[in-house]
Amino acid sequence: MSFDRSRRGSDPRQTAEAAFRAVTRKPAEGPAPQDAKPKPAARAAIPGVRETVSLRLDRDVLEHFQGEGPGWQDRINAALRKVAGL
Repeated sequence: MSFDRSRRGSDPRQTAEAAFRAVTRKPAEGPAPQDAKPKPAARAAIPGVRETVSLRLDRDVLEHFQGEGPGWQDRINAALRKVAGL
């Protein structure tokens, strides 16, 4: 009698790790063609798009902005833009 692998249950951890590797693996990059032009940054193509970042703030600064209610992230963004002169 032969052993049928298709009937054997899969290990959930191995299945999850394989799925994770499949979506996080970077594609192999070969040398750029001689006549290829660099692609413009995505930000230039789509103005006004925001990026998710992780930022460490002092507790009192965060409480100040959150204390004013919803929209605290927009207010922090506006304050940073003002200070940066944008």
